[in-house]
This record gives sequence, structure tokens and C-alpha cells, in this order.
Amino acid sequence: MSDLPRKAVTRTAKLAALPLGFAGRATWGLGKRIVGESAEIVGRELQQRTAEQLFKVLGELKGGAMKFGQALSVFESALPEEVAGPYRAALTKLQDAAPPMPTRTVHAVLKERLGEDWQELFLEFEDKPAAAASIGQVHRGVWHDGREVAVKVQYPGAGEALLSDLNQLSRFARLLGPLIPGMDIKPLIAELRDRVSEELDYALEAQAQQAHAEEFAGDPDVLVPAVVHQCEQVLVTEWIDGIPLSEIIADGTQEQRDRAGQLLARFLFSGPARTGLLHADPHPGNFRLLPGGPDDAEDWRLGVLDFGTVDRLPGGLPTPIGESLRMTLDGEAEAVYELLCAEGFVKDSIDLDPDAVLDYLLPIIEPAQLAEFTFTRNWMRSQAARIADPRSPAYQLGKQLNLPPAYLLIHRVTLSTIGVLCQLGATVRLREELEEWLPGFVAEDDEPEESAAEA
Repeated sequence: MSDLPRKAVTRTAKLAALPLGFAGRATWGLGKRIVGESAEIVGRELQQRTAEQLFKVLGELKGGAMKFGQALSVFESALPEEVAGPYRAALTKLQDAAPPMPTRTVHAVLKERLGEDWQELFLEFEDKPAAAASIGQVHRGVWHDGREVAVKVQYPGAGEALLSDLNQLSRFARLLGPLIPGMDIKPLIAELRDRVSEELDYALEAQAQQAHAEEFAGDPDVLVPAVVHQCEQVLVTEWIDGIPLSEIIADGTQEQRDRAGQLLARFLFSGPARTGLLHADPHPGNFRLLPGGPDDAEDWRLGVLDFGTVDRLPGGLPTPIGESLRMTLDGEAEAVYELLCAEGFVKDSIDLDPDAVLDYLLPIIEPAQLAEFTFTRNWMRSQAARIADPRSPAYQLGKQLNLPPAYLLIHRVTLSTIGVLCQLGATVRLREELEEWLPGFVAEDDEPEESAAEA
């Protein structure tokens, strides 16, 4: 399918067919088992067929369906290997690719938004899209002043499609649950729905991107392309070349993986401190590794794209995050518990053992305990299994904890970033970034001493 299906009835029918397809394949699998094929082989084939159908439909529909698929893709490293294997290729495809919008539709949008003579704004414009995503696609061009640019064009009807998809997906979230064991799908869909209006507003995206571009101008580690022009449904920014992070995950050297992981962690924690904004869509399709870092041309910088979803944090990341992390590492169970209660992570009606809460948190924050930590899929899976196993104390305690709305997006972005670090298999000096950028992580008593040393 080459265009965005806009009729709600068409999109609903495609999405509604997914659970029926899952049921049909389960029956097919049972038939294969009856005629003597091994459960392991049948199970693997069943997962692969399910993955292919799910992400083919999500990719074709773009809109909220594709955005949901992209959100799932960063959690791939938490899946057991026998489940993750068949999904990996399909998930990777969704991170930065989708069927393109017809050229006539692109030209119609540009004519409507940029004017009859829109082509005079460009020295060159490539009709074939360079990338396609959930609500728009990107074309490469040369602006009239000679700058290479990325022209992001929003799909007509994207807003209605996003809301329709997410409403439909939420209706059968329970059926999608088994595809990602240990993950509650419904809150993820609800949170994506809350972000729809912001992501459709290219004016807000342009403001967020330009704020980052100005703050990181000349930065040796991070490059954010500047905004060139913006109007409704069209956003023109400077073009950046580089290796997509999805390719580094698939084929990168260990040096590239480690560098990408370090810079990703640095951007996650430094962005809010420097701009008051948190880039809230950290799937690999939004990052590039560019040659030419701070030391020489063989070094690498991180290129960051797509600021359609951001969390506005004027004071940077909330100080209680850093304080609770530091106190957990120091083993201060009572102090951690009191802070979690004060911030609403433990409701007034719930009474928990502070030592049990500390035991629950310590394995999760293991990367912050060491000078450097190697993120792996096995580590991610062990954490997911510990929290998702109904027989484990961690599962029972986790059910009683609460996630306040103010922390919801921060929590998802942090988890997603850790998921990408595990896909990279990167060795990262995370504690170094926390000490530099996370408010409250370094005790106030230590700060004057550090400042004096820096001076």
C-alpha cells in the first residue's frame, strides 16, 4: 500500500484482523503438532509468522499503528531470545522505514503549504523519500541558499489516523500482551495517545529542535540539525549524514557501539539540564553516528533527529530522581522509602517494608553502581523476568508501587534508552554522566569540593 489509508473503516478492519490472524495461526500450529512436528519448531515458525503479519500491518498503516510498533521495538532486548529472534528483523524495519506516500500527494501538500511556487525555494528536491515514519516522511533537497536540507512532510489525515489506530489498539491490548511478555501494553498505548496532538504540531517540534540546535551548536559530542523553515505540515531542517543506530546495532564495531552508547546516555541526561527539554522518542531510527568527534576524524558524534515528542522540564530532570538513586546506592532504605512516599510512588493506603523496596531497586540500578557497565540483552531479560514473574517477591512488590503522572514519560524514555543500550551491547560510563548532569545524584556536601577541584 503506497498511501496512508484514511478511512476509519478500512484502518479498523485491518487492525481488527490482527487478533483473528493470531487465532488462526494458533490453530495452524496445533494442526502441525498433531501431525508430529516438534513443539519447538512449530513455536518458532508461529512466532515468525505472527511477527511478520503484525509489523507488516503496522508499517502499512503508519499513523498510530506504526508508532505503537516503533515503541515496542525498543523493548526487544527484554524478550526471551526464543521470542526475540523472529521479531528482531521485523522490529528493526519499523524503526525508520514505511511504505512511501505518492509523489503527487507530496507535491500537493508542498503546494498548499509553501505556495504555488514552492519549487523555487529549492535548488534540488528528491521526490523519492529518504525516510518514512509514523506521521510523515522525509525528502532530501537543497535549499535556495545552497544548504542541504531534510524536508519533513506530514501525511494528510495523520491526526485522525493516529487517534483511530490507538483507540482500536487499546481495545485489544490484552490480546497483544503475549507478544511482549512482562509488559503492560495498555498504559503504553494510553501514553502514546496523550502525545498525539504535540507530535502533529510541527511548530512545537521546530521550537524544540531549534532550542537543542542552538544549545548543542559546536558541541564535540552531539549534533542537532538547525531548523531552516517551518509551516503547517512541513518542516525543513539541515540535512545530516551518518550511520543509523539500527545499522550499528546490526553490524557496528564494538568501538562504535560503546561510543554510541556513551553519547546516547550523555544526551539523555544532559539534554534536560541544558535545554529544559527531554527528547522523548529514543528509538534507533532517530539517531545517527557521524564521523569527526572531539579528537580526530576517526572519532564519532551522535546526530539526533525528530523532536516531535518532548517532555518540558524547565529545571532539568526532577531532583528526587537523583536523590533517590544516590540514597539507594548508599543503602539508605528508610530515606529512600520516605522520598518515594512523598513523591507519590507509594500511595498513602499502601504500607511496604523499606528494606524490601531497597532490594527491589538495587538490581535495576546496577549500571549506576560501577565506574562502567556493559549493557546486554541477557541483563535486560533477567531484570524483565524478575519483575514479570508472578512467583517472585519483586513482582508482588512492584504491583503495589505507583507511577505518578509527572514521571510517566521520564520513566518510559529511560527504559527505552536502556533498551537501546542493551541492543547495542555497549560498555558505558553511566555513573560519570549521572554525576555530571543528574540533579541530586551528588550530595550537596560533595559539590563545593568538586567545584573547587574543577576550578
